[in-house]
Amino acid sequence: MRIDIVINNYNYGRFLRDAIGSALAQSYPRVRVIVVDDGSTDGSEQIIASYGDRIVPVLKANGGQGSAFNAGFAVAGGDVVMFLDSDDMLDADIATHVAAAVDAHPDAAKIQWRTELVDADGQPTGGVLPARHVPLPQGDMRRAELTFPFDIAWMATSGNAFPAAVLREIMPMPELDYRIGADSYLQHLTALLGPVVSLDVVGVHRRVHGENAYEQLATASLDLEHIHETIREARVTLVQLEGLATRLGLHRPLGPILSVSDLACRLISLRLDRKRHPVPGDDRVRVALAGARAALRRFDVRPPMRVVFCAWFLATAVAPRRSALWLGHLFLFPEKRATVNRLLWSLHLRNAQEP
Repeated sequence: MRIDIVINNYNYGRFLRDAIGSALAQSYPRVRVIVVDDGSTDGSEQIIASYGDRIVPVLKANGGQGSAFNAGFAVAGGDVVMFLDSDDMLDADIATHVAAAVDAHPDAAKIQWRTELVDADGQPTGGVLPARHVPLPQGDMRRAELTFPFDIAWMATSGNAFPAAVLREIMPMPELDYRIGADSYLQHLTALLGPVVSLDVVGVHRRVHGENAYEQLATASLDLEHIHETIREARVTLVQLEGLATRLGLHRPLGPILSVSDLACRLISLRLDRKRHPVPGDDRVRVALAGARAALRRFDVRPPMRVVFCAWFLATAVAPRRSALWLGHLFLFPEKRATVNRLLWSLHLRNAQEP
C-alpha cells in the first residue's frame, strides 16, 4: 500500500524542515509527502520549493487548518493518509507500524499512537500523551463515541492515520467551522465508520511552544481562551457527529450526548469568565447537574471515579471563585491530583496517630 503524509503549514517555517525531514525519513518505502502551505508570509514557500520533486507542494491562500486538510486530501491518492502539523515530527518507523496495522485490520477506520512532547528546540520534555498507564481505545468505539465523545483518549492531528476510503466518506470538512481544530472533526467522525486500532508506541514528537494550542499542557496553567476554544470546537463537532450518526442509522444508546470534559470546561468557564462564556443559556446549576449525569454514564470508569466526578461538579458549582479556580486546575491537570492525594493521605495518617 502507499501512504500519503499531508503536512499542513502556516507560518511555521522555522519548524517546517524538521517536519518534512521526518516524513521523508520514514523506513516504510512507499511514502509520498504532500506539503500544504496555507498562505504563509514567513518564507515557508521558499523552504518548500527547496525540496524539488521529493515532495508534492500545494500552495494556497490562507483559509485555515480545515481548508489545508481538504486541499491536501484532494491531491492524495494513497491507500492511507496521515496528517502532520508542521511543528511536529514523526518517528521514523511509524509508517511501517501503520502499514502493518492496516494489513492486520483491513476494516479499521483509524490507527492512532502515543505522542511525546518536545520543546521548541525538539528536546523531550518527559511528557507522553496519554500517560503510559492510560489505555488507548481499541475496537468498536461507536457506543462510547455516541455517549461521551470528548472523554475518549483520541490523539491530536499528528497521532493518526486513516484509510483513504474512510476519509472519502466525510471529506471535505466544513472549512469555516474548522479554521483551527480540524483534527477534532477527523477524530470523532471516523470512530463511527469502523474499528479503531491504537498502537502502544510513540509515533510522533509534538512540539510545545508559545504559539500553539499546547502551551497549557506544558505549563499546567489554566488558559481560559484555550478553554473557550475547546468548548466551541466541541459544539461544532457535536453537530457533525450527530449528523453522521443519523446518516448511518446509528442511535444514541443513552440519550443526549454528554461528555464530562466538555461540561467541566463549560463549568470552569462559567465560574471564572462568565462574560466571555461561549454557550448562551448556560448556568452553573444546569451545567453541574448535566456533568453529574454525564459522570454516572461513564461505563468506562469505575464507580468510585464516577462519584468523584459528581462531587467535583457539585463543589465547583457552589464554591467561591478562588476555590473554583483550584478545582479547575485539579480537573484539567491530573498530575496535580497526585499531590492532593498525598496531602490528604498524610493528614489521614496524622489524625490516626493523634490520641
